[in-house]
Order: sequence, then structure tokens, then C-alpha cells
Amino acid sequence: MPDLDEILDAAPVIPVLVMDDARTALPVARALVAGGLPVLEVTLRTPAALAIIRAMREVPGAIVGAGTVLDPAMLDAAIDAGAQFAVSPGLTDSLARAAATAPIPLLPGVATASEVMRARDHGFSRLKFFPATASGGLPAVKAFASVFGGLRFCPTGGITQDNAPDWLAIPAVACIGGTWLVPPCDSPDPAAIEQRARAAAALKKD
Repeated sequence: MPDLDEILDAAPVIPVLVMDDARTALPVARALVAGGLPVLEVTLRTPAALAIIRAMREVPGAIVGAGTVLDPAMLDAAIDAGAQFAVSPGLTDSLARAAATAPIPLLPGVATASEVMRARDHGFSRLKFFPATASGGLPAVKAFASVFGGLRFCPTGGITQDNAPDWLAIPAVACIGGTWLVPPCDSPDPAAIEQRARAAAALKKD
């Protein structure tokens, strides 16, 4: 099972996927991996999400995680579906305790200095900054990095292909999460997804 640093270092962008139809899971995952983005975050926001995780695990080279994990029960369901990592928008004591004994790593979300301190108290040093743009954007994550040494962030929320380089230029930003790779639609276009993935994979960390 990959650790969080291996996951965060695999590509500059983690596609954040909100998908309704498990039948589209394989072509979408194959397109993203072919485009150079192997780490896939399937958000648990739709009834099909767990089935999509199971299907995407079949794609060679894919590292499939569950996003929008809100509580221990959702973490257990993600693990049962084969998720290789979990991402949460925030952090509760119960979720932190469950993550401490889980067989997969958790990337918890933070939006304030107090939340960063709380996550540190629970032993987390790899954090999702969410919602990134709404929570202060680039100045906020730069401030966190200057105060809290040794942390690495994956900002998500309001980031696009155009502004991604500004985020990746921050040393404490390991990678970013993006929803633009696979816009919500009934019939995803694998060729267009692969093209967007290649452009995102070409982004460089300074």
C-alpha cells in the first residue's frame, strides 16, 4: 500500500472525481492514467462511488482513493471497496482515531490555523487545504507553511489548469487536487480527458 508521500509525489495533480455512473469508471480511469495522472480521488458523494472505486482498481497503474470521507463508517466502506487512501474535507476526533488503525492513509482537510494544529496533535503532517480558494488562497497556504514547518499540503477547491502553477510554486505544496479534469456529465469523453490529463501532468513543481 503506498504511503501518503508516494501518493502526493506521483503527479502534480490529483483528479477529484464526482461521478454518477459506474459504467464510465473504466474509460475515465484509463484516460487519466494514460495522460499521466495515476492518483484518482473518487468522492463519496454519489451512490455509485464505491462501485466506481472497485472498478477503477482494475486499471493497471491506478492509485485509487476515496474522497469526502466524513466518518469512520465511510472510511470502513472505502476500505472494503478497495480504496488505497482516503481524503476528508475536515477532521473529527472519531475519524482521527479510526484512521490511526486503518490499513490505508488518510489525508485530512484543514482550512484554519487551529485546524492545522489539531491535525498535528493527531499526528498528521500531510494535509488537504480545503476549500483552498475560499479559505484564503495562496496567501493562506504560504502563511501556514511559514508557521508550521515540516507539513505538506494538497490544496483543493477553486484550482484550475491556469492557476495551478502558482500553487505548485509553493515549496510546501506537494500537489493539487482538481475537478476540471473530468467535468460532471452523463457521457465523459475519454480522449478529451486524456488531453486535459496530459496538460496537467506537464505542470512542474518548482
